[in-house]
Amino acid sequence: MIRKTFKKNQDKPQGKIDRLIEKYNLPREYLSVNRKSISRGVWFGLFWGFIPMPLQMLGVMALTPFFKFNVPMAIAMVWLSNPFTMPPMYYMEYLTGNLILGWEGIKSVSLTMHWFKSHWDQIIVPLYVGTAFYSIVVSTLIYFLINWLWIRSAKHEWRNRRKSADT
Repeated sequence: MIRKTFKKNQDKPQGKIDRLIEKYNLPREYLSVNRKSISRGVWFGLFWGFIPMPLQMLGVMALTPFFKFNVPMAIAMVWLSNPFTMPPMYYMEYLTGNLILGWEGIKSVSLTMHWFKSHWDQIIVPLYVGTAFYSIVVSTLIYFLINWLWIRSAKHEWRNRRKSADT
């Protein structure tokens, strides 16, 4: 099903996209819709999306000369971390970092700039340890999940075509 959704959208006429690719001499892989390109785009996007830093999309764009992946998918995955989702994501990363390090962490949290400035040295290490866990481990698990779902969808589609051909 996941494969079919992407393939259905790819079958539409792509005149504007083709002209854009030709005009700027972009590699076609940046916009291709296949299992490897999509799953890599999801991985790179989530990897950068979990990192607490400004301009995460620039991190994705900096990797495009070195890796081939679906860039719009990567940008969309980066957008999962937005001003509404960042506080719970970063708090979850902070808690996970404390769990990995075996630290207790700060019990009372106050969402003020003064509180963050006075506790910054106690927050930063567990936050980035948790960030490393989510950026590497969780992004990789989702990468494999996308691959598995895509392969499963292709096999299911192939079986359905075979059944309809036999009848």
